[in-house]
Amino acid sequence: MRPAPAIGDNSRMPTYAYRCRECTGTFELQRPMSESSAPATCPDGHADTVKLLTTIALTGSANSPAPVSAPSGGCCGGGCGCG
Repeated sequence: MRPAPAIGDNSRMPTYAYRCRECTGTFELQRPMSESSAPATCPDGHADTVKLLTTIALTGSANSPAPVSAPSGGCCGGGCGCG
């Protein structure tokens, strides 16, 4: 079992991506979910920023079994109704 993160440890906080409307640069911030909608200032000091929608990758641990994929589509793969 992994020990609880130390106070001030950001390793378990979500990362949010932002785009600055003034300089068009993108940047990321790690912050608690409770602050996810709080305004963010870009690294160049501009305050006109917008949070970007991002996708996340969910992965299992090294000890979890690999996911099993079910057959789909194709003849006799369940999609055509012949099987």
